[in-house]
Amino acid sequence: QVQLVESGGGSVQSGGSLRLSCVASGNIYIIHYMGWFRQAPGKEREGVATVDNRGIVLNYADSVKGRFTISKANENTLYLQMNSLKPEDTAMYYCGVREHGRADFSYWGQGNQVTVSS
Repeated sequence: QVQLVESGGGSVQSGGSLRLSCVASGNIYIIHYMGWFRQAPGKEREGVATVDNRGIVLNYADSVKGRFTISKANENTLYLQMNSLKPEDTAMYYCGVREHGRADFSYWGQGNQVTVSS
């Protein structure tokens, strides 16, 4: 089992910046990938960015490329630096973990609201 605790959401004006943090605890050695996802009201959850357990960036959503940066500080801490925020970035942001041997992300943080006003 892995527990994920997120922090760092909030409200900002268009063009501003926020940084999200996610700390994993428990059996962290099962972690293969960590990633950030978001879900806006009335929409499905979408992937934002993913890294593997070495911190190598695997992908970014096209909508955030050049503005967001995912990074892994150590074996259990994940960040998402969000710059040049737009109103369409408003969503609940979730940290997720995919464990070795699985094809899906199965552990999730509690979610952090990010609101960008125009």
